Amino acid sequence: MNPKPQRAGGAGQRLAPPSFGLAPNGLPTTRREFLRRASGGFGALAFAGLWNETQAARTDPLAPRSGHFPAKADRVIFLYSTGGVSQVDTFDYKPQLIRDHGKAVTASRWLNKPGKFDRFLIKSRWGFKQYGRSGTWVSDLFPHLGGVIDDVCVLNAMHCDSDGHDKATLAAHVGTDQAIRPSAGAWVSYGLGTENRNLPSFMVLAPAAPYAGAQTWGSDFLPACHQGTHVIPGKEPLPNLKPNTPAAELQAMELGLLGKLNRAHLERRAADEALDARIRSFETAFGMQREAPDAFDLSRETDATLKLYGLTRGANTGFGWQCLVARRLAERGVRFLELIDVGSSGNWDSHGNMGDHERLAKAIDQPIAALIADLKQRGMLERTLLVWTSEFGRTPFHQQANHLGREHHNLVFSSWMAGGGVKGGLAYGKSDEHSILPAEGAVHTHDLHATMLHLLGLDHERLTYRYAGRDFRLTDVAGEVVRPILA
Repeated sequence: MNPKPQRAGGAGQRLAPPSFGLAPNGLPTTRREFLRRASGGFGALAFAGLWNETQAARTDPLAPRSGHFPAKADRVIFLYSTGGVSQVDTFDYKPQLIRDHGKAVTASRWLNKPGKFDRFLIKSRWGFKQYGRSGTWVSDLFPHLGGVIDDVCVLNAMHCDSDGHDKATLAAHVGTDQAIRPSAGAWVSYGLGTENRNLPSFMVLAPAAPYAGAQTWGSDFLPACHQGTHVIPGKEPLPNLKPNTPAAELQAMELGLLGKLNRAHLERRAADEALDARIRSFETAFGMQREAPDAFDLSRETDATLKLYGLTRGANTGFGWQCLVARRLAERGVRFLELIDVGSSGNWDSHGNMGDHERLAKAIDQPIAALIADLKQRGMLERTLLVWTSEFGRTPFHQQANHLGREHHNLVFSSWMAGGGVKGGLAYGKSDEHSILPAEGAVHTHDLHATMLHLLGLDHERLTYRYAGRDFRLTDVAGEVVRPILA
C-alpha cells in the first residue's frame, strides 16, 4: 500500500491529486475535471497550472510550508544529554532531601521493577543558588546557565514511560519506546519543509550516536529526505564536500546538463516522484558544496565570540564547537538542529560516582549559556526554540546509605526550554519533597513534543502521515500542549 501523506495544511488534507471522473449526469465531479474538459485555451492552461502546482507539492517534499497557525518559532535547536542527568543535582532544588539525607524511604520502583523497596535518601553533593530576577534555583554545576536563567523555562516534573536507556532515548526522539518511528526532527522537516535548499532541513551535530543509535534521527516511513544529516565534529565534518575546486565550474555545467535531461525525461513521466526526488538530491548536494563549508568555517568569527563559547581559534571539536556551528546553521535556515552531548570519556550514566556530573556539566554549561546569549544579542532567540533534555533522571535514594552514585529514574526529572515563544525565568511543575514523583504540573515526553510543535505553528494532532492503514503522528495518541509556559 502506498502511503498517502497529510501535511501541515490541515486534518485530512491529501496532496495526491483527486481521481478524474464524471457524475451520473455526465458533468465533471471536480473543478480540475471541469477545467480539463473546458473548451479553448483557458481551460487547458488553467488545468495545467493546477496540475503543476499539485505535482510540485507531491514531488518537492522540502518546499517551505506554513503551519496550521502562526508560529512563535521558526526553528528548533534540540540539546540532548545522553545517559540520564540527575535532576536533584542540577535544576530540582530539594532542601528536604538535604535534611533527610540518610533516612530510610520506601520506593515503589527500582531498576525497572515495581514493588516496595527500602532505600536510603541521598542529598546532592553540590549547592544551589537562586539566579536572575526570577530567582530560579540552579545547581553549582551550571553557573553559566544560571547567568541566563531568566531566558529559560525549567520543567521540574518531567516523566516518561521507561527507565531503560534504549527505550527512553527512543521515546525522547520519536515519541514512543515501543517501535521505530520518525524522529521529531523528521516530523518538523516534513511539516514545514526547508528555508534553504542548499542545506539539509534537519542536521545532527554529534561525535557519536546516543543510545538507540541512528534511529534517533531517522525518518522511518516518512520520505528519506527528512532524516537527519549526521555531522561528526573534527577537521572535516563533511569530508565529501570540496568547495571552490578548479572543477567546480565544470561540475556546475555537468549538473545543469544532467538536470535539463532529467527534467525533459520527467515531463514525459509526469508522476515519477522517484526521478524528481533524485533530481532534487543532486541539486541539494551541489548546493551544499557551496554553502556548507562556509557554515562550518569558524575562522571569520571574532575572538570575542570564540571566547564566549569557550573555544580557542582553530578548535573543531567539543560542545562549544557544536553550539557555535548550530548558531551558524540556524542563521542559514536549517529548520531542526540536534546537538548530542556524548563525549569520548562517557556520558551522564553515573551509577557509581556522581562526581562524573561535574566534569560533564563543565563541558556543556558555558557553551549552552553562550548559545542562548549569542542568539539573543543577534535578535534570533525570539524565533529560535531551544529544548534541553535527557532520557530520564536519577534516583534521590539508593540501597546503600551514602552511596556515591544514583540509578535510573523515569518517574520525575528535569528538562528546560528557552526562546521561541516560551516564558523565560519560570520554573514550571514541582516534584515531591524528595524528587521521587511529580507533585504538580507533570509534563510527559508527549507533552514536550506537542508543545514544541505548537510553538512551530503545528498542531500535533493534525500533523499526521498515513502508513500501513493508519494515521501516525509524533505524539502517538497522547500529548497536551503545556500552555502555562507559553509567552
